[in-house]
Amino acid sequence: MPSEFPKKAVHGGKIQEMRRRFGDALLDVSASMNPFVPEFPCAYNHEDLAVYPDDSYTELKEKIASVFRRDVEEICVGNGSAEIIRVFCKVTDGKTCRIDMPTFGEYGLSARLAGKTVVQHAPADIRFICNPNNPTGILTPRAEMVNRLKEAEDNSSMLFVDEAFMELAEKDESIADIRSENLFVMRSITKCFTVPGIRFGFGFGDAELIEKIETARTPWTVNAFAEQYAMAALDHYEELKESAAKITAERNWYIEELGKLGLSCYPSQVNFITIQLNRPAETVCAAMLEKGVSVRDCTSFELPECIRVSVETREKNCRVLEALAECLH
Repeated sequence: MPSEFPKKAVHGGKIQEMRRRFGDALLDVSASMNPFVPEFPCAYNHEDLAVYPDDSYTELKEKIASVFRRDVEEICVGNGSAEIIRVFCKVTDGKTCRIDMPTFGEYGLSARLAGKTVVQHAPADIRFICNPNNPTGILTPRAEMVNRLKEAEDNSSMLFVDEAFMELAEKDESIADIRSENLFVMRSITKCFTVPGIRFGFGFGDAELIEKIETARTPWTVNAFAEQYAMAALDHYEELKESAAKITAERNWYIEELGKLGLSCYPSQVNFITIQLNRPAETVCAAMLEKGVSVRDCTSFELPECIRVSVETREKNCRVLEALAECLH
């Protein structure tokens, strides 16, 4: 256990809490979901709740295996990405974790909860990389990621790659197809299918590591409804390419409009944009709430003068731009 118990990581997407305070009309762009989700039916039966899920999740893993061309023994599942990160940190032997900010806060929290030491820009037993990165949206090319894996292999360290947003980047730079004892790749359906309430994540790694993760995770952690939805969603996985293309077009327009307001952005390749304000983000976030828009304060990412906004439909994006223009001038 860590000597000083860490505090919870800060996240966006607190829409239920915020709407209780600011009303149901509040527009939430603090969470980064796919605004162009594939449409498909998914039937739920009450009978599914009358039995325990198959804790091996064999059928679900077979479906994932067919989509990603991996062996079932190389696949783990969990109650969202957060559980997988926690369990990964718990079962791995490394004592130090390299986590370069700005990036997703759960890596550092999970590492500390497991008694590991977190470092930045320094050699470590485990390196966490979010690709595309949250909150910047920067996509690291596959060739560079392969080089980082080679470094991990040469140093007998572990590379953890979070590809939660890869499906929403029009250019696929994934390394989820690579098999290595030094590599673990995590995915999620939360962002690409806009189902944060489902809580389902999965990952790929060496069979020995996967067995440890599957043993250490909470039994029956993926509920019957989440399993049903994930199975249905994976049948429509290829349709996410159309989502990514639409997001790219809308994001390019959005960044151009932000430039007209005198604002610069990180070079995002996904469904969110981190905007540099050159003033305290906290103040702008509060002002935006008064205009009926919830944006993500990036202070917790160590970017105290930045906000992150999700790329939405044109109507919603125009509403954000209008509110932002009023708040900044």
